[in-house]
Amino acid sequence: MSQKTQKVYKIIMLIILTAAITFIITSVGMYHILGSGKIKYIATTDSIGRTFQTFRRFIEKNYLGEIDDDAMLESAIKGYVAGLNDEYSEYITKAEMEDYMQEATGKYVGIGVYIANNTETNQILVLMPMKGSPAEEAGIRSGDIITKVDGIAYTGEQLNEASSALKREAGTKVQVEILRDGELLTIEVERRVVKINHIETQVLENNIAYMQIASFDEGTYDEFKQKWEELTADQTITSLIIDLRNNGGGIVDEAIDIADMMVDKDKTLLITESKDKKEETTKAKSEKVISIPIVILVNENTASASEILAAAVKENNENVTIVGTTTFGKGIIQTIYSLTDGSGIKLTTSEYYTPNHNTIHKIGITPDIEINLPEGESLYSVEQEDDTQLQKAIEIVKQ
Repeated sequence: MSQKTQKVYKIIMLIILTAAITFIITSVGMYHILGSGKIKYIATTDSIGRTFQTFRRFIEKNYLGEIDDDAMLESAIKGYVAGLNDEYSEYITKAEMEDYMQEATGKYVGIGVYIANNTETNQILVLMPMKGSPAEEAGIRSGDIITKVDGIAYTGEQLNEASSALKREAGTKVQVEILRDGELLTIEVERRVVKINHIETQVLENNIAYMQIASFDEGTYDEFKQKWEELTADQTITSLIIDLRNNGGGIVDEAIDIADMMVDKDKTLLITESKDKKEETTKAKSEKVISIPIVILVNENTASASEILAAAVKENNENVTIVGTTTFGKGIIQTIYSLTDGSGIKLTTSEYYTPNHNTIHKIGITPDIEINLPEGESLYSVEQEDDTQLQKAIEIVKQ
């Protein structure tokens, strides 16, 4: 066996047969925080290794062109993990991991848009453009389907590749082809350094606090706590509306810490079950901070960490009403394992249940009051006075 062959074989075996736990980051999905560890190589002579060796020898003997070991290795690992047939598990290259890190800290270079894989249609769905982002300025809207980036077609399964293509160097421009209401549009957007603002707030009539949470990235809880303190510093807030519509999730602990502010100490916030069927319960650690009536707005794009927050608050607080449409139904947790070369593996590692032990996965949360936006309107385009879901929330807290 050649030195190159040995190297490729060993790396593949390392990926297949070892695990490391270092840190957690986030994208549109939901991740569980774990401790740290180191990768250990385990020698083996199983059939998988022999199969790779056989293919390698065959390619070396017959392939006309040059062999790019790094590219082949990445493709082999991606394909191997994809064989799990789990849309949420994947091998993440070093470059993709850097993107995850940037998004997790709330600052990155790109067009500024939250996107997700619509697994039913295998399309890339725009959840919403970020406030003040190049995407918002260029006219990209919630509900748009991204079909091409710079002339290259992408499916929902290629979400990470499309995301990377949208980011590139600040100051450069990108052509984004979108499908909107059956019509294909091409929009040119300039990439910039985008600072993510997780939470938008305002005070509505009757001293109703309105807090829209866009995602649960690193620091979202601190921002929520700070903005709540600002809202209540010089005025009496009578009720609270939390808008989780189009919030695709993020870091679990950020959502749990926010829920803790609205739930009595020692109440159950989350139940998770691992592969060995072992259950772990997360309870509220602090005394309740927010005791006023609360309405939580949700829709079909409210997912994972957002569903955890909505369920934790609703099932522990009789003064909470959920309004909108049935949520997405992502009740499983992914863990990102970081490898020594800077790449990583994201795996589905546990399922979660609500405090009352209700299942959410592929079911979602049914609102107490179901109401749609006006026909033809999207969350991005609807004016506040025409936002039937928000107006219903205002009506409820006024009572």
